[in-house]
Amino acid sequence: MWPWGHAAVGFAILAVVTLVSVQRWPRRAETLTVLLATQLPDLIDKPLAWSFSVLPSGRSLAHSLITATALIAILSLIAYRYERQELLPAFSIGYITHLLTDLPLSVLSGDFSFATFLLWPLLPSPDYAAEPSFVAHFAAIEFSSWFILQALGAIVVGVLALRSLRLESMAK
Repeated sequence: MWPWGHAAVGFAILAVVTLVSVQRWPRRAETLTVLLATQLPDLIDKPLAWSFSVLPSGRSLAHSLITATALIAILSLIAYRYERQELLPAFSIGYITHLLTDLPLSVLSGDFSFATFLLWPLLPSPDYAAEPSFVAHFAAIEFSSWFILQALGAIVVGVLALRSLRLESMAK
């Protein structure tokens, strides 16, 4: 999934969870946290794999549920220490939705061969056919219905996220 698709899914789920659980729209800090968390796995893995060749793949260390669990546990301790627990759901939703939306559709039919990144380093990272570079990655964009759906979803959710940020500014 593209960065804007990750952001759209993460914010949409945060908005629904927040509206249902506390009957309000996500606040500015929650919105910014979920948007950052939806990008974090790629901001860690892709440069370390593609630019520095430290990781085996652009989906390995930060895309692992093992890393996600450890990171969320550490951030929980920090959040409780600094009394910022309200940001934990936003971070967790953003990070986990990124991992889940990177799963290929073949998982639905029982083919987990490209889902092994979720248990890296216990399982090997999948071998992707694409050239491991940012230029090659963006040059391979195909304006398919899936790409257009992600872009439209990101636009709608982007407007809603900006509304969230603006509403809080107006309330002050």
